[in-house]
Amino acid sequence: MKKLLLTATVCAAAFVLYAQTAGTASLKADVIRNIDVKYEDYKKIALQIWNFAEVGYKEQKSSALLQQTLQNNGFSIEAGVAGMPTSFVASYGNGKPVIAILAEYDALPGLSQEAVAGRQPVKGVDAGHGCGHNLFGTASAAAGIEIKKLIEAKKISGTIRVYGCPAEEGGSGKVYMVRAGLFNDVDVAVHWHPSDINAVTMTSALANTSGKFRFYGLSAHASMAPEKGRSALDGVEAMDHMANMMREHVPQETRIHYVITQGGKAPNVVPDFAEVFYYVRHPKREWVVNVFDRLVKTAKGAAMGTDTRVEYEIIGGTHDLLINRTLGEAMQQNLQQVGGVTYTPAEIEFGKKIQSSFSYQPPAIEKAASVNPLQAFINAGGGSTDVGDVSYAVPTVGLEAATWIPGTAAHSWQAVACNGTEIGTKGMMVAAKTMALTAIDLFTDASLINKAKEEFKQAKGDYQYKALLGDRKPALNYRD
Repeated sequence: MKKLLLTATVCAAAFVLYAQTAGTASLKADVIRNIDVKYEDYKKIALQIWNFAEVGYKEQKSSALLQQTLQNNGFSIEAGVAGMPTSFVASYGNGKPVIAILAEYDALPGLSQEAVAGRQPVKGVDAGHGCGHNLFGTASAAAGIEIKKLIEAKKISGTIRVYGCPAEEGGSGKVYMVRAGLFNDVDVAVHWHPSDINAVTMTSALANTSGKFRFYGLSAHASMAPEKGRSALDGVEAMDHMANMMREHVPQETRIHYVITQGGKAPNVVPDFAEVFYYVRHPKREWVVNVFDRLVKTAKGAAMGTDTRVEYEIIGGTHDLLINRTLGEAMQQNLQQVGGVTYTPAEIEFGKKIQSSFSYQPPAIEKAASVNPLQAFINAGGGSTDVGDVSYAVPTVGLEAATWIPGTAAHSWQAVACNGTEIGTKGMMVAAKTMALTAIDLFTDASLINKAKEEFKQAKGDYQYKALLGDRKPALNYRD
């Protein structure tokens, strides 16, 4: 009798699991179809944002378009959160779990480009979507809308939120959201990023602190009265020289880069103001703090040696990215179900022209149709992201989707061109589907969230989160 009861219990459990799996598969199939049906609508939104090409904290039209899209689909909107006018949180549903989908929409200065396969800036426009955030924000909104429909139809229960995150490119928008406690009740955060491959993100990001160093001197005629002047540009150049010497005496994984944003107006006028914008990066946040502190000392030394005065302002600061393999494995299954991107003959021709501009041998164009296997964790990536701060607040998972022709570098005119075509919007839909399918798993499988939270606790350890940009307010004018 006991054996019969045990067998009956096992069979009943297996039937429940089968029913749940079959139900989830049906929901996922419906979501994939729904997103495909709305492709033209989402393509239009993404290309509108591509045309807006608004830089960090200036994304008024881009943010407004995404907010309106979400509001039209039943979300309630809280705009201007955490002291950022172009930020928002769009919400639908009640109770647990609370799943967050991150959205970005800022462009990069100096990357103006038409959607053509040759270098051709847009006349009268400076910025361009070299990182594909026009696609990022749109795909995240699309995924959120599909989950909202399922909650509304009572097929799943809980709360879905789309976080409108401005100024990822150096403005650290998400850091202010984390610092304001906007993720305190979130169970899992989901994100993605445009790329030239289809892969779940298993590479950490570099922690980062950035700052502007402003030197003040005395103007004078550079030829008739040079002894009366003190060059602020000399201060900048002296700082840069010392910073470059410092590279020999920092850990080899460190990245230090800068651009002189202001250096004077005329050679015959000793400049009384000059500014240089620095980034310091390293896989470990404690080294970022150490090297940036030393950079401040070089600035003070440069000012002393050139008889000028220096002030500095921390602009941004982001943590490394905590990778959650539990969530990565779940997302990998969904990405494999969705698959990669297939190009038309015209898109292949466009892609080959793009690749012909590279100074290196690119992968085969057909690689965009494949999905990379889930790789082992890699501690140090090449870039930085404010998603890192989110990952220290809540278990976080993300993917890359092929929105650029294989071999294309981020922050390039080639990426801008792809992001303004269907090469970009097709890849965008891979991301939208994968995020929505992963969210379905999170809403229907509590054990997945619990396991992810346990991994998160172990990875974070006893570290108490502290923003690397301190207690400053958002640097709303950092692109000025």
